[in-house]
Amino acid sequence: MLTFIGLGLYDERSVTVEGRAALREADRVFAEFYTSRLVGADVSALEAHHGVDIEVRDRAGVERDPEPIFEAAASGDAAFLTAGDTMISTTHTDLRLRAEERGIDTRVVHGVTAQSAASSLTGLQNYRFGKATTLPFPYAHGGDGVPASVVETIEANRERGLHTVVYLDIKVGTGPTGPDPDHEEYMTADVAAGLLAEEWGDALGVVVARAGSPDAVVAADRLSALADREFGDPLHLLVIPGDLHHVEADALVGLAGAPESLVGE
Repeated sequence: MLTFIGLGLYDERSVTVEGRAALREADRVFAEFYTSRLVGADVSALEAHHGVDIEVRDRAGVERDPEPIFEAAASGDAAFLTAGDTMISTTHTDLRLRAEERGIDTRVVHGVTAQSAASSLTGLQNYRFGKATTLPFPYAHGGDGVPASVVETIEANRERGLHTVVYLDIKVGTGPTGPDPDHEEYMTADVAAGLLAEEWGDALGVVVARAGSPDAVVAADRLSALADREFGDPLHLLVIPGDLHHVEADALVGLAGAPESLVGE
């Protein structure tokens, strides 16, 4: 059996009860933290809390050389961990399909995702979100400013009145000059708001910082204003709202501090 377990959003306690049981019962435990990470816990904290040894795999060790994972699952129970949910944003569908092709049973134990948390924290209704996008560091896409794909996604959603979740780039093990095992970098919401303000000026934006943590921050304002604020430690994301239902507008004022004049525009 190969069990994919989403660890949730913040620390060693964010996993569901079902996920905790599967994690602790596994014969071998693998994890990857290059697509996302738990900002409230490192690997040693996870190991100590759950009483397990965790083998962390880099991108190549998951995508190009997953054989140790398959061997462990073929001869016993293996768990594969990621932050959030293993099949939402941090998708490992290919790994699961390859395991099934080898006759290995698989299952998924879901965790809370950043997108669902963003909807809950902001008061923006989940069914009014369109396609999500990721804003990369400029050096990561070889250009300046906002990539055309990001602009097109946000514009298409805005034309339909839909909200857009903008995930912010994470670089672990790769830096501006290429592979670097010591490199760890997280785009912050103020930087992202500044980049997006170049395209949409004073459009409304909503920052969600450290969702799932005791000190989560939600702030709504013009992108240009958000670019001048600091939101603390990662992880951050941005939401670009589309048309607002009156309850959503009230939520952004009451929960995120949005100027009333802005949500009424």
